[in-house]
Amino acid sequence: MSLSIPIEIRPQPNETTCGPSCLDAVYRYWDVSVEGSHPLDTIEQLPGGGTLAVQLAIDALRRGMEATITTFNLHLFDPTWFRHQSEASFGEHLADKLRRQLVIKRDDPTVDAVRLGRSTKAYIEFLQLGGQVRMQPFEETVISRPLAHGLPILCGLSSTYLYQEARERESESEPGKFKPDDTGGFPSGHFVVLHGYDASSGEVEIADPLHDNPFSSSHQYRASFHKLATAILLGIVTYDANLLVIAPAGSPL
Repeated sequence: MSLSIPIEIRPQPNETTCGPSCLDAVYRYWDVSVEGSHPLDTIEQLPGGGTLAVQLAIDALRRGMEATITTFNLHLFDPTWFRHQSEASFGEHLADKLRRQLVIKRDDPTVDAVRLGRSTKAYIEFLQLGGQVRMQPFEETVISRPLAHGLPILCGLSSTYLYQEARERESESEPGKFKPDDTGGFPSGHFVVLHGYDASSGEVEIADPLHDNPFSSSHQYRASFHKLATAILLGIVTYDANLLVIAPAGSPL
């Protein structure tokens, strides 16, 4: 079985706009007009740059689309919260757990308080807008099922692992620029769009907004499912580790 969706992705304008650039590619796939409110201009950036998948999802919900996030981020979500994720009241249950967690952890010096606070606020809004959050085993069907319905997948992962590149540190002389530093650097997160899967080879088709990327000479390339899955799961280090499916209302998410 081979699945492929035609995705055209523009190069990201700078090092921290991979998320909105991927969202732009998915919007153009669905012919969603963004005139006057382009995600590159309207989606809030985290301190130091970058965005959260849930912020991209909120933008889509506000445009009348549907959105589902499959998360593997144990920094933010406890697996026991998802034991009843099929129930109608699950969204309210999850929002309540997130609120309680924030009260307990927001003053904990071992916690990234900024990401915890912003993630919590964003996920509560996402749930209130009708978005869905899931947690499930990471099997090939997590990718192949949406693609079989013509649904591209925005993916937050570890670019450090995907590219097999050195960790990075922000340049002191050029704020906003990051330089390789294998001993003093930190893992980097990234967004790409998954738009194809070949079951016979076990490879996933990837559209990367970083056109001049270390993985391939092209911004469209393939990676093995196992390597991609590892990169996604390691995205937990940067509060990523998720898959986001956005589609017009009524689509089988």
